[in-house]
Amino acid sequence: MPIGYIPEMSKHAQRLSINQILVCGAAIVTLSMGIRHGFGLWLQPVTQSQNWSRETFAFAIAIQNLVWGFSGIFAGMLADRFGAFRVILGGSVLYALGLVGMAYASSALLFSLTTGVLIGLAQAGTTYAIVYGVIGRNVPANRRSWAMGIAAAAGSFGQFLMVPTEGLLISNLGWQQALVVLAFASLMMMPLAAWLREPHFRDGAGHFREQSIMQAVREAFRYRSFQLLTAGYFVCGFQVVFIGVHMPSYLKDHGLSPQVASYSLALIGLFNVFGTYAAGVLGQHMPKKNILAFIYLTRAAVISVFLLVPLSPMTVYVFSAVMGLLWLSTVPPTNAVVAQIFGVAHLSMLSGFVFFSHQIGSFMGVWLGGFLYDRTGSYDIVWYIAIALGVLAALVNLPVKEAAIIRAPAPQAG
Repeated sequence: MPIGYIPEMSKHAQRLSINQILVCGAAIVTLSMGIRHGFGLWLQPVTQSQNWSRETFAFAIAIQNLVWGFSGIFAGMLADRFGAFRVILGGSVLYALGLVGMAYASSALLFSLTTGVLIGLAQAGTTYAIVYGVIGRNVPANRRSWAMGIAAAAGSFGQFLMVPTEGLLISNLGWQQALVVLAFASLMMMPLAAWLREPHFRDGAGHFREQSIMQAVREAFRYRSFQLLTAGYFVCGFQVVFIGVHMPSYLKDHGLSPQVASYSLALIGLFNVFGTYAAGVLGQHMPKKNILAFIYLTRAAVISVFLLVPLSPMTVYVFSAVMGLLWLSTVPPTNAVVAQIFGVAHLSMLSGFVFFSHQIGSFMGVWLGGFLYDRTGSYDIVWYIAIALGVLAALVNLPVKEAAIIRAPAPQAG
């Protein structure tokens, strides 16, 4: 039977209003993603204060991305079963604890446990997969890609808003107190989560699901298009996290001021507001696989040009603006394709699996950046890897089939 037969939401079940979802979900993503986008600003203050290598800091952030991706699968399962409200509450508390731990960690191990494990767990419960689950269950399919674009754009606005703010906090308060301030800010996600408490989860009944978790997992991983989407998302994670974490140090190594790095990351966030929104809107009107292929190929071209032209504040700002248009614009079409193929009953979990691949890429990008810099004194090799992977991801996404999967009718009792 076509997937349209599976009732994504009972016609009589209550939905949250679209405006309510977009305002509260966007605010949560703004805080969660905005805080983490600025972590690159702490690389040099932390390593210089603690007398650690860049690889030590990069490894903790790499662990964070890996934990975020892996635990996101289980956070998605919980959100699909019990609703996003409880998951976001727990994620907010873990975020605050992790940021305080990041500020006062006295050893590399403790720094990895707080910055890596705690904040990674927190991000799993407060970012896209969880909010997209709410969107999938409450927004009609003909507006879903657009709504996901709004949520992704909020994460980009969070980068534009929070990165300069974090730079000012570090300058005025010092890097440790700046992290404590952010810990209190992360607790603001708790009251916002209350407005995403879906009525049909309040009695513990959960959401109608024709499949069990294991049936949904087996179906997805046997499906070629899901495998291709997952492979492409690895590249997205590699590129954006390498740039986001190591760009400030790369620019400083070439004699540019820290303000250039802050403005660079802010420009990425600002222009990605437009890029992610545009990707969400275009996803309603054209094949999403073509959007993804274009994004990855264009990223490879933009990085290539950036490395060829003379480095100056102006070339950095142009690179940041163009890269910003492509930054998180992969998120709405990727998640919309997953929902389009498999439905929304297990959307948070399946998005979590795809995102885990993204985070493995993030781990490799941020860790390789620190590892190869410490070994070679340069980021050049990692830039070249990012270019090659962009071309590969563009080719991988082209064969994706976006049509709803056809399932055999469930056997009827009697």
